[in-house]
Amino acid sequence: MSLDGRAIALIEDDAVMGESLAQWLSLEGASVDWWKDGTSALEGLRSASPDLVVCDMRLPDISGEQIFNEVTRRPGAPPFLFMTAFADIDEAVRLMRSGAGDYITKPFEVESLMDRSRGLMRSRVATSSPGLLGASPAMRQIETALRKISNLPQPVLLLGETGVGKEVCARFLHSNSTRAKAPLVAVNCAALPPELMESELFGHEKGAFTGASALHRGYAERAEDGVLFLDEITELPIALQAKLLRLLEQRTYARVGGERDLSFKARIVCAANVDPLGAVKAGRFRLDLLHRINTLTIVIPPLRERRADIQLYLGHFFDSARAASGSSLKGIAPGAIEAVLEHDWPGNVRELKNRIERAVALAAGERILCSDLFPDLAVAGDAQHSERFLTLAAVRAAAERRQIERALSETAHSPGEAARLLGISRTTLWEKMRRLGIEGAGTDG
Repeated sequence: MSLDGRAIALIEDDAVMGESLAQWLSLEGASVDWWKDGTSALEGLRSASPDLVVCDMRLPDISGEQIFNEVTRRPGAPPFLFMTAFADIDEAVRLMRSGAGDYITKPFEVESLMDRSRGLMRSRVATSSPGLLGASPAMRQIETALRKISNLPQPVLLLGETGVGKEVCARFLHSNSTRAKAPLVAVNCAALPPELMESELFGHEKGAFTGASALHRGYAERAEDGVLFLDEITELPIALQAKLLRLLEQRTYARVGGERDLSFKARIVCAANVDPLGAVKAGRFRLDLLHRINTLTIVIPPLRERRADIQLYLGHFFDSARAASGSSLKGIAPGAIEAVLEHDWPGNVRELKNRIERAVALAAGERILCSDLFPDLAVAGDAQHSERFLTLAAVRAAAERRQIERALSETAHSPGEAARLLGISRTTLWEKMRRLGIEGAGTDG
């Protein structure tokens, strides 16, 4: 995506770097407002509506985090791209979890910053709003729902296949709540050894059992006033489910070996990748506990059902992996992008992220190819021929199918309206729909 006509706010106190970045962004077609300190930037941003804020983490008067917190209080806030020293990476990552768009570590190549800027612009245009979870209508609805329930006290149940982003949604919920400054403690119930699960969840007193040489604060206690996130909740043993039910109903618990009840102050957010009702019918999960945790239930669809998110995530994961590895890759080949968009992604967002990170690490050329992303589909010993399933005709057909389906979706499946949106005649659209096997070519609803 070009930066032509885009408004960018640059906040950088170093005169040499600031001037250089302002010139580069201007040459890319952007309109740049450059401020050399945080106070001036905040004053200017009260009346400006930039498409992107490029901000140094360390400024002479106030921090980049203070600017971010102030600006993002307003509706329609722009994404932030932070420039940070290596020592401040942890802070930058924390800000990304709070909604910042991205960060880049100094020293960096200017072209890398331009690529990040284009990526954040792509995200902003795709969502038509400061969406953080995705560009698809489904993820925008989920983001809206999470914002609405962010400050309610009731438990939240997130359902979806493995890798769809349930923990990401839990962290988004937390970061947009009044509990944001308190901890979010994530617990994978399937990963805890059964014999240690109660102690890990509720803690234990010194001398409670052999080897308990000191008091141990459990996850429930460490969550304080924040969020206790219980992933794969259906894997919790039945005996421990009864104690979790008491925690939810009475807001109290006791450490193993303890005689005093402790107050539980955190909010419970649970997640499951299977149907909890099925686990109840199988005798693995308590029905009364299910009734208690599913007051606010959000179902996250698999990535294959929200194609609009795939290219958005692709660009973000590529930029992040390239920055982390110091790679000199220039981008992703068009054929590889088409392969990504056509893949069913059974492992969802996690699979996409893993494939991109592996491709960035192992790619031999200047751009990532299909064979880098899908070596399991490649023909042994013939990397070039591994692109065989993406002839020009196949690429064109796949692109046409996506555009037509998107136009139909946006026009309530009216071929007449979709044809006008696509700039073709209704007859041409019907012919393409029949050729591509798209349903609904016979009527104009």
